[in-house]
Amino acid sequence: MIRLAGNSQDGIQSAGAFLARLAGRSAQEVMTYMTIPSTISGGPSIFQVRIGSGEVLSSGDEADFLVAFYQHSYQDHIGFLKEGGVLLYDSDNVQPNLDDKRFVYVGIPITGLTVEALGGTAKDKGKNIFVLGLIAKVFDLDTEKLTNLIRERFAGKSDDIANTALMAFQAGYAYPVGNVLTKLYQFEPAEKTGDRAQVTMDGNQALAYGLIAGGVRYGAGYPITPWSSVMEILRSELPKYGGLFVQCEDELGAVSMALGFSYSGHLAITGSAGPGISLKTEAIGWASMAEIPLIIVNVQRGGPSTGLPTNVEQSDLYQAIFGGHGDSPRVVLAPATVEDCFYTAIEAARLARKYSTPVFILSDSSLATRIEAFHEPNLREVMLDAKLDLTPPSASFKPYPLDHVTRHAPPGTKLGEKYPVVTGLEHDEWGHPTGSPKLHMSMTAKRRRKLQLLGEEIPTPKIYGERKGDVLLIGWGSTYGPIHEAVKLAREKGDSISALHLRHLNPLPNGLEQIFAGFQRIVVVEMNDEGLYGYGQLATILRARYCDPKISSLTKTDGLTFRVKEILDGVLTQK
Repeated sequence: MIRLAGNSQDGIQSAGAFLARLAGRSAQEVMTYMTIPSTISGGPSIFQVRIGSGEVLSSGDEADFLVAFYQHSYQDHIGFLKEGGVLLYDSDNVQPNLDDKRFVYVGIPITGLTVEALGGTAKDKGKNIFVLGLIAKVFDLDTEKLTNLIRERFAGKSDDIANTALMAFQAGYAYPVGNVLTKLYQFEPAEKTGDRAQVTMDGNQALAYGLIAGGVRYGAGYPITPWSSVMEILRSELPKYGGLFVQCEDELGAVSMALGFSYSGHLAITGSAGPGISLKTEAIGWASMAEIPLIIVNVQRGGPSTGLPTNVEQSDLYQAIFGGHGDSPRVVLAPATVEDCFYTAIEAARLARKYSTPVFILSDSSLATRIEAFHEPNLREVMLDAKLDLTPPSASFKPYPLDHVTRHAPPGTKLGEKYPVVTGLEHDEWGHPTGSPKLHMSMTAKRRRKLQLLGEEIPTPKIYGERKGDVLLIGWGSTYGPIHEAVKLAREKGDSISALHLRHLNPLPNGLEQIFAGFQRIVVVEMNDEGLYGYGQLATILRARYCDPKISSLTKTDGLTFRVKEILDGVLTQK
């Protein structure tokens, strides 16, 4: 595992991304983790990349190789370097404690050598690519693939920019780091499994392309970290498929325009982070009452208020399930990995259409920015080209039948002499407003039954490990990797621990109570607060649903992803 520590202005995210994408093109498993300061002026930042020939489940607890650009980078992150690991530091800016004999120290005047290689006018810009060259030399990476990635990254810009980057890379690669250092690490050749190529992308990219594959062609949004890149991808890609994505004047305008697209018969998407979802709440309630299919993406970040805009948290689960006025049921899904972001988006589109309901996708800032490599999806199998169905419905058509799931007829559909209405007021089967207590009870039950039907459709999730034992760890969202790696390590030591990961959070899949019965303790691992009564948000929901006192919580709110050690220590301290 390699950790680059510096300032966001240094471009360490770009250097780390090159390493991750190289791994993806070399049939290696890869997972990244990054932090970005929330201030416009920038500040301390890291990019962590874990590459391996075997299965990589998390971004790693300890670094094998730490690159420190500044003194604060060294001081803040030397504790993450494993004993015997390499500290490569910029000797122009860093003075390490060489009396600490736990590490291998390699001081290189990175800033000065970059200026020397690129000329005085470059100042220290380009030292991220210089370091990339150093790393390529130390780890004997494929320089041809790396230089191609650099050219691709700067394609469309002036040749001078690409050439300068390549000069910096070549200067770093040519620096004499020494034979001892180059022999410390070596990647084992990865065996290619199957004929499918790997793709390398981050979670927001996977979400956006999954929505396109799911047949979503229209949407609207407003910029906010860390959702914005989903919006930017859709804004550039949807017109290629005959669609449209609109950046609106605010969050309420965005969700309302998305609802307009869906009302017209085109399933639409809107999204934001937690603060923006709060502003969309009234319109989402309208979608529940009017039974309009809609996808809402929430890329969660630390909260409340404007919170920690670039840090991770899973504290919007209550908001997604209960954030509305009145009884306004909605579906809530949470992808577990970058690859799962792609397929969860497709499933969200299917469920929104089938049950004519709002569907939340709960991602988070860790998944949004994390880069992973996975098998290229078979687009012939999963790609859906949704066309507007203007087929005249039958004479008995009603948009809100009490005995069936709602199916709206798009405006312009020939309906004879009758004109169904779509409304956010309580309504009869034709959509006409009504104050009838009996009809309100019937329609409320109808909207509830949709999610009960979906609950019966959801398959019971698979258990990682044995079906019976001492401890069952339950997670959701981006905690998947650290939880599974913790279970793997614990089981290798003889501990009786298994894991269960939930992708469907509302409604929950049936059959969980039978799984819970096989374990002495159930620990829900999630990145939110333990609350007033000592339980995180999913743990509270599970305790309310199953009334099982065995369910306990392991929570954190430091804005960082779970480390494997934190999970193992947390489980042991609860004994």
